[in-house]
Amino acid sequence: MLWIHIEEVFIFGYDDDVMLNVPVIRQQYHWDCGLACSRMVLEYLHPLGEEEFQRACSDLEFTESVWTIDLAYLMCKLGVRHCFCTQTLGVDKGFRNQSFYKKHFATEEDRVNELFMKAEDRGVGEIQNHLEQGHVAIVLVNAVLLVCELCSTPVKYCCFLPVGQKCFCRRPEYQGHFIVVCGFNRKTDSIFYNNPAYSDRVCCTSFKNFEEARRSYGTDEDIMLVYKDA
Repeated sequence: MLWIHIEEVFIFGYDDDVMLNVPVIRQQYHWDCGLACSRMVLEYLHPLGEEEFQRACSDLEFTESVWTIDLAYLMCKLGVRHCFCTQTLGVDKGFRNQSFYKKHFATEEDRVNELFMKAEDRGVGEIQNHLEQGHVAIVLVNAVLLVCELCSTPVKYCCFLPVGQKCFCRRPEYQGHFIVVCGFNRKTDSIFYNNPAYSDRVCCTSFKNFEEARRSYGTDEDIMLVYKDA
């Protein structure tokens, strides 16, 4: 089983209060939060032109279903040092009946499993125990459970409408969503993160809420540690 406790990842070797200057980039569609997070990380590491980014996505044949393993391959293609941590090598067949995955499950299962088989040889699944100073992480969470302590108008992730605007979508039990973790405060037990649903803020939640959202069934506790070159 490939997994790592997030507390061990984020507090090792750091001061009590850390905030990294990671730019916030908003996603354009309901499905591209992972790509928006990748853009944030790449801008933080070294600016990358839109044409080069889109060419890499095209070469990897991304569709409207982007998994964490896809983001790992994207970082590989762009030469970014990273470590992909997960509980499950391949697709958990239990996801088949979840509404969030149901639409693309049949077509995506073989593709994602093949990526994992290749990844073992290419080292994208290597686990490390901590982040060094200045590094960031892309984390898959259940957005239904993640609550920002600073936002007064939470986003409805089904259609990205602010609360108060009419929406006919039912509240799901699970909504997979990528965020970029960019800091923490150990004294207040807070995690700071960039949410690609917004373009104008850094969000904040408690360690407890963050753990609940990232450990929710459906996430596989996926974390991608991205390293800033010295």
